[in-house]
Amino acid sequence: MTLAHLPALVVVVPLLAAPLAVLLRRSSAAWAIASAACAFSFAAALLLAAEVAAQGPISYHLGSWSPPWGIEYRVDALSAFVLVLVSGIGTLTALYAWRSIAAELPRDQLYLYYAMHCLCVAGLLGMTITGDAFNLFVFMEIASLSSYVLIALGEVAALAFITVGVSLKLALFPLHFWLPNAYAYAPSAVTAFLAATATKVSVYVLLRFYFGIFGLQLVTELLPMREILLALSLVAILTASLVALWQADLKRLFAYSSVAQIGYITLGISMASHDGLTAAVVHLFNHGITKGALFLLIGGIALRARGASLECARGLGRSMPLTSLGVVIAGLSLIGVPGTAGFVSKWYLVLGAIEAGSWWLVAFVVATSLIAAAYVWRFVEAAYLSAPGARTPEPGETPATMLVPAWILVAACVGFGLQTSWSVGTAQRAAALLLGGAP
Repeated sequence: MTLAHLPALVVVVPLLAAPLAVLLRRSSAAWAIASAACAFSFAAALLLAAEVAAQGPISYHLGSWSPPWGIEYRVDALSAFVLVLVSGIGTLTALYAWRSIAAELPRDQLYLYYAMHCLCVAGLLGMTITGDAFNLFVFMEIASLSSYVLIALGEVAALAFITVGVSLKLALFPLHFWLPNAYAYAPSAVTAFLAATATKVSVYVLLRFYFGIFGLQLVTELLPMREILLALSLVAILTASLVALWQADLKRLFAYSSVAQIGYITLGISMASHDGLTAAVVHLFNHGITKGALFLLIGGIALRARGASLECARGLGRSMPLTSLGVVIAGLSLIGVPGTAGFVSKWYLVLGAIEAGSWWLVAFVVATSLIAAAYVWRFVEAAYLSAPGARTPEPGETPATMLVPAWILVAACVGFGLQTSWSVGTAQRAAALLLGGAP
């Protein structure tokens, strides 16, 4: 009976964990509750994904009231994919936060962080699983308000981002200006969580509205949405990649990289083809684990070095070898080197461009990947080819509670680059679903 209610429990458990963390008001108890709630949702998401793969889409009617009068939660190939990503990253960042957040926030705010983390996870999961637009926007408000508070916990300047509308959550050029500052000043666990999930769920919502509500004909034929999205994607990839080259702070460098990577996702959407949408969906997942890994590792550098500038990374390959190696591996995935998750995404982008006969797009993807190689090289140069500086931390790694979650995602960057049957297979089914085929 419990398994039958997993579509509801995957959202309800973290939603109830939030007020419980506030009532207890103890950081250790709040951390345990948040971690357990997120872990439950992750396990539930895996079970739902397995059931969808075996049996097809799941339709769950809350209170046994059938839609449109009742609320429907619907899990198909696409939503199951995003549920696994959000709940998995939510679990790892909750575990990671035990040491990270304690070093970055006042003690009397720690329980509030864990409560907001649970609310944000619940909101993002609810946006993903709900089957109606009304509840989608309800959950979007939950996710938005909690993420504003999470960001504001880091810096008072960050309060300006409370005014950012829901339309900016995707951070697609030219509405991306909030993202680098938010990622740079938010606590490290918040940055990792939002970078890996929040923009990805926004992409999911865009996909649902484009292809599920408005339909392929309206998007591709009656309105110039493909052309607009293509132009914005190209500008986002190029300009954000070039800006990343000049950043001296690692958080800001990879924040601008996120804007560029969002451009790759929307580039795939603009193709409105099977390979293009496969690239968009699989990059939604692959970039989530890649950027999650990078920001968790950078959070470890910030903890040990009291900063995350490139100056702090000088000689880091010797003082923090595991952390440095993790950044390099995740960086290779960001570039799209074969054997990493990022390569799989860009391969399907290239296939989509070839399918459309746009060879210039193939050249563009390759050329901008070289720009990514250039800004990742800046870390490699500092960590491995520079002598330790005044801000280089003493030899020693971050606590295991921070390093292990980060390396799980690093391993995933390689694992999903070598074994693609689940990630690409699910993305292909999702693409077929969006184009009106079988789920």
